[in-house]
Amino acid sequence: MSERTGGKPTREGTVVSDRMDKTVVVQVERTTRHPLYGKVLRRNARYKVHDERNECQVGDHVRIMECRPLSRTKAWRVVEILRRAR
Repeated sequence: MSERTGGKPTREGTVVSDRMDKTVVVQVERTTRHPLYGKVLRRNARYKVHDERNECQVGDHVRIMECRPLSRTKAWRVVEILRRAR
């Protein structure tokens, strides 16, 4: 992993909600193959992510990193905004 994340797990995804204060919901999409039929499947996971400065907007592509639990459902934080929404 990079020095910026210190070896902690990172993901890239799209912001789908920014209605909460200092929190955004990020949807991460991954592709896997079906074990028997081989068809490519798209799987989505949604993470509640800490956004300290409320910079993220819906549609932004962001990199997130796992951190200590900040609330009952939130244990990730925004590392950087890779691409702004248009």
